[in-house]
Amino acid sequence: MRRALALAAVLALAALPAAAQFKDPPSWTRPTQPFRIIGNVWYVGTEGLPSYLIRTPKGAILLDVMTENAEAVEASIKALGVPLSDVKVLINSHAHFDHAGGLAKLKADTGAYLAAGARDKPILEAGAYPGWEERHDLDFPKVKVDHPINDGETVELGGTVITAHAEPGHTPGCTAWTLPVVEDGKTHTVFFDCSTSVALNRLVVRPQYPGIVADYRKTFAWLKTVKADVFLAPHAEIFDLAGKRARIKAGAPNPFVVPGELRAYAAKQAQAFEAALAKQQAEAGAKS
Repeated sequence: MRRALALAAVLALAALPAAAQFKDPPSWTRPTQPFRIIGNVWYVGTEGLPSYLIRTPKGAILLDVMTENAEAVEASIKALGVPLSDVKVLINSHAHFDHAGGLAKLKADTGAYLAAGARDKPILEAGAYPGWEERHDLDFPKVKVDHPINDGETVELGGTVITAHAEPGHTPGCTAWTLPVVEDGKTHTVFFDCSTSVALNRLVVRPQYPGIVADYRKTFAWLKTVKADVFLAPHAEIFDLAGKRARIKAGAPNPFVVPGELRAYAAKQAQAFEAALAKQQAEAGAKS
C-alpha cells in the first residue's frame, strides 16, 4: 500500500509538519459486502471509505473511489449483478486522493463520463492536493472532467435526478449531492456530504487557496438551511456506517433515516472550524 496522509485521522489537526506521513488506516482498504442503504442507493465502498452506487433503469451513477479501492469497488458493483458497462456516470465529492484517486481507473473500465465541481476540475486533472502540490505522497492519478458542474446543476440518468450543491472550503470545488428517494411510500432526501473538516488546510498563513475562510463560512451558513433526513458522508465513522448497517432488519425502520443528523453534525463542524482558525491565527501571531 502506498504511503499517504490519513486525512480522517487528522481532522482535529489544522496543520502538520510537511514531512509528517501516516499509513492509510486499514479500514480504508478493507473490503466489505455491498448493501442497499435506501431506495436505489447502494453501498459499494470499503469498510472505512464510502463509494455509493445509484441504480437506475438506464444504468448506474457512482460517487467517489480511492486509488487502492478501485478493484474492490468494481468487484462490489459486479457482485450486485451490475456490469461495469452499466456504470454510465461518475461523480465526485472532492479532489483528494482518498475520494478521487480511483476515478481514472473506473472511467477507463466503464466508459462513464465524469461530473465534478467546476472549481475542482483543474485539481482532478492535475492529480495533486491543492496547496500541497509539493507533497507527492498526496498525489493521485489524473482524470479528465467531462462535465464541470456548478451549484444547483443536475445529473439525470434513467429518471433519477441528482443535484449538485457547492460546499467549498475543504477544497475549492467541494460538492455535496442531494437525491430524493421513495421507500415504503415515503419520500426522503439523501444528502451525500462533501466534507467540512479543516484537515491539512492552511487558513491563515499562505492559505490553501484564496478565499478559503469565507468559503467555509458560506458552507456552514448554507448547511443550516438544508433539509435532508438521510446523511451520508465521505468517511464511514462520520455517520456511524457500521452501527447503522448492523441495525438493518426486515420490517424495521431504516436506521439511515435520521432527521436532524446532518444539521447537528454541521453545527459541530462549524465550531471545530472556528477553533482551528483561532488556533492558526494564534500560532501565526506568535511567530510574527
